[in-house]
Amino acid sequence: MIITKVVGNLADLPAAERELLHVERIELASAALTRRIQRVTSDHGREFGLRLDSDADLRDGDILLREGRNVVAVAVTSQEVLVIAPRGIVEALRVGHGLGNRHLPAQFFEEFEAPGLDTGEGVMVVQADRTVSAFLDHEGTPYTLVERVLEVPFRHASHTH
Repeated sequence: MIITKVVGNLADLPAAERELLHVERIELASAALTRRIQRVTSDHGREFGLRLDSDADLRDGDILLREGRNVVAVAVTSQEVLVIAPRGIVEALRVGHGLGNRHLPAQFFEEFEAPGLDTGEGVMVVQADRTVSAFLDHEGTPYTLVERVLEVPFRHASHTH
């Protein structure tokens, strides 16, 4: 079966309606959320082809197929990420410059819970990488490694030199 559009998201349904559904899940890594065309297999062993019309990325809970009380939905797998919490603007600029020069995709959050880390001023989140950890250790910048499902996939920003 070929699926060409997302028909909703589990999070947008009322809780009472969600409780009545049987959810068949298609697990996708964050990197696969940006691919419009792909072949996937559900946790029930059914194969589907995705040929999405929209340029919008898939999200955790997206409903790809609904047949009465049965739905097929996206389940984003968790991944290891580094949560970086600079203590001030100078440290943030230094880290941003050092990591930006590596062209790492990053996400920024004003609110993000990370055990043992003061995230009150916001954080930068990047994919786990030992060279980034070594850089942060050298700079003395607070960070932690966590496993998390990110709602938005990492994406490289377009740029030129």
